[in-house]
Amino acid sequence: MHAPIFAPSLLAGNHAKLSEAIEKIQRTGLDWVHIDIMDGHFVPNLSFGPETVRALRKTSDLFFDVHLMLDNPQEYVQSFAEAGADLISIHVEPDYPVADTLKRIRGLGCKSGIAFNPSTPTSAVEPFLDQVDLALAMTVQPGFGGQAFKTEVLGKVRELVGLRKACGLPFRIEVDGGVDRKTIPLCRAAGADTLVAGTSFFRATHPRDLIGLATG
Repeated sequence: MHAPIFAPSLLAGNHAKLSEAIEKIQRTGLDWVHIDIMDGHFVPNLSFGPETVRALRKTSDLFFDVHLMLDNPQEYVQSFAEAGADLISIHVEPDYPVADTLKRIRGLGCKSGIAFNPSTPTSAVEPFLDQVDLALAMTVQPGFGGQAFKTEVLGKVRELVGLRKACGLPFRIEVDGGVDRKTIPLCRAAGADTLVAGTSFFRATHPRDLIGLATG
């Protein structure tokens, strides 16, 4: 349904030289960058804020795939939209008005995404699939890079593929966490069309080979 997209995760780049990480992504001919936003509450880590996104936007035309790992994303979607996000994904697990927040994201001119953790059933995001441009299945527990890929999530990817077909919906299916040379073929075979990779991309000697595996 969709041409595959490979989106390097900025979280795995050098945080002292984020502009260089962006430049590396652009040099490889990619169009997307995945930007993880963590609040230290929903996940046990802190990362970037709207001003980081705003600063990067001034120097890049990449598609900014912004992933909000926040307890209260409804309070921040406007800030990230105004900072330059192209797509904003929010998690289904916290207690907040998910549907209203997705509507708000689109009202701000961004594409919308719904994300869920490895332990969350696909049924939790099913009610929102007709409101999103992307469904993000986390293949590690969110919060830190470099974790092992959870193969059991591939079943949820296949469930999303089935729901997309059954309902005639156009959303992309993204996976994030532990995506590397070994797991990319598994993700593609399950039906994921948008692959986020951090450590494997930024540490790769030949990143174009990794990209070719994901998009070929």
